[in-house]
Amino acid sequence: MTIRQHFVTFMFTSLILVALLSLLSTAWLWVLVILAPIILIGLYDMLQTKQSIRRLYPVFGRFRYLLESIRPEIQQYFVESDTSGTPVPREFRSLIYQRSKGDRDTRPFGTIFDTNRAGYEWVNHSMQPKHLTDLDPRVKFGGPDCLQPYMASPLNISAMSYGALSKNAIMALNKGAKIGGFSHNTGEGSMSPYHLEHGGDIIWQIGTGYFGCRDAVGNFNPETFKKNASNDVVKMIEIKMSQGAKPGHGGILPAAKLTEEIALIRHVPMGEDVVSPPSHSAFSTPTELLHFVKQLRELSAGKPIGFKLCIGRRDEFLAICKAMIETGITPDFITVDGGEGGTGAAPTEMTNSVGTPIRDALVFVNNALIGFGLRNKIRIIASGKMFSAFHILRAIALGADTVNSARGMMLSLGCIQARTCNSDHCPTGIATQNPSRNKAIVVTDKAQRVANFQRETVTNLVELVGAAGLNGIHELKPKHINRRVQGTDVKNYAQLYPTIAENALLDEATIPEDWRYDMQEAKASSW
Repeated sequence: MTIRQHFVTFMFTSLILVALLSLLSTAWLWVLVILAPIILIGLYDMLQTKQSIRRLYPVFGRFRYLLESIRPEIQQYFVESDTSGTPVPREFRSLIYQRSKGDRDTRPFGTIFDTNRAGYEWVNHSMQPKHLTDLDPRVKFGGPDCLQPYMASPLNISAMSYGALSKNAIMALNKGAKIGGFSHNTGEGSMSPYHLEHGGDIIWQIGTGYFGCRDAVGNFNPETFKKNASNDVVKMIEIKMSQGAKPGHGGILPAAKLTEEIALIRHVPMGEDVVSPPSHSAFSTPTELLHFVKQLRELSAGKPIGFKLCIGRRDEFLAICKAMIETGITPDFITVDGGEGGTGAAPTEMTNSVGTPIRDALVFVNNALIGFGLRNKIRIIASGKMFSAFHILRAIALGADTVNSARGMMLSLGCIQARTCNSDHCPTGIATQNPSRNKAIVVTDKAQRVANFQRETVTNLVELVGAAGLNGIHELKPKHINRRVQGTDVKNYAQLYPTIAENALLDEATIPEDWRYDMQEAKASSW
């Protein structure tokens, strides 16, 4: 007998029981109160046409949807191990929580990682470790054409817009940046009053919608840009070409979700959908991109200008490098975003299967700049799953100068990885515009947690560098990181990721064989 047949039997038996009890006593009223709703729900389930599970298994079928709704919580709290959770394992979530709260972050009884598995990585230590006293190292951003260079921390806040994050979350991040003396990227949603309220260093990101510096039809507006770029807290400007969460994909904020405040911040009219196109309208070729970089540098009175991208076709990035050689214009920095995605919600296929992962992308960009003789003029920022000092160390060894973290900073605010960022139902008030939820974020308290996490992570980075016998992060090289390839086969990064010879891509005779096809396809005049 099926569950459906059982329910029909139960329903008629219940009705008969109620009828009999009604003849015997007033207790039938209580039975009716209990059974009637169940019977009505069951009848509704049998008659509805949207869900076959409920039609076949009335009442009981609802438990399937209840259990599915709490599956993420069950998985995270009771099923996954400290190392198997995704996207961020509990081991690193706990580390961030402990550092941000100022709790003890040491681990007793040895590592929980399987040191014999393929893919395990570690840093080589020295028999003569250094005791480094500068626990707040700085990296200078600003090439030869930059008039206002910026001294950046090795770890900074990655791009997250107001709208994606609540106003209290944005204020807490920025105040944390102010306390710790590191930078806060605005995301492409422009600078909101909440980015500016506490005076933390700002990296202003400009996306394809030119929010905060656009005219009435959505094109770039030089005058508006100049006005906002002149703000003293704006230390650098970043042109967003693409992001790891959804490279090659634009975005839309429906008119129904557009508030007057957001419309004012983004310089868009009310009552219309706010569109971020897939590509820029201010330039359409590598050469035009570099002239746009030059224009922004002049309009900002010489502040560092760079661009952010997730690496896709290698020949297109090489085309930008060729354009740098032809025009003599170079950005001050390039932010390399990993295809692993980040805080931004995106179509599943975009998140899972588009874009080069951060390590491969970082190695390629670093080698390309070396090959064109440009590396000493341009800083590289790595963005993608940076949670611990070792993650930063590894990225720097592969070619980064500094790193940005988005999810790490959200976790320091109290994010529990509920993965509901795109639903406006964030349980911690971080990624929601619901005032009843985001008011739970006490800005002063959370700002200190952000500053604590950043400070403790950088301190541990300095200790790792000293353990390797180095005098600073600038001495980190690929050879300092080991990786177990398989079984007893261990190689360092210098063996796994060979570095190209300097200027090798400037002469046809010295171009490595595996670079030739992409070099031939790359044209400074087009993508």
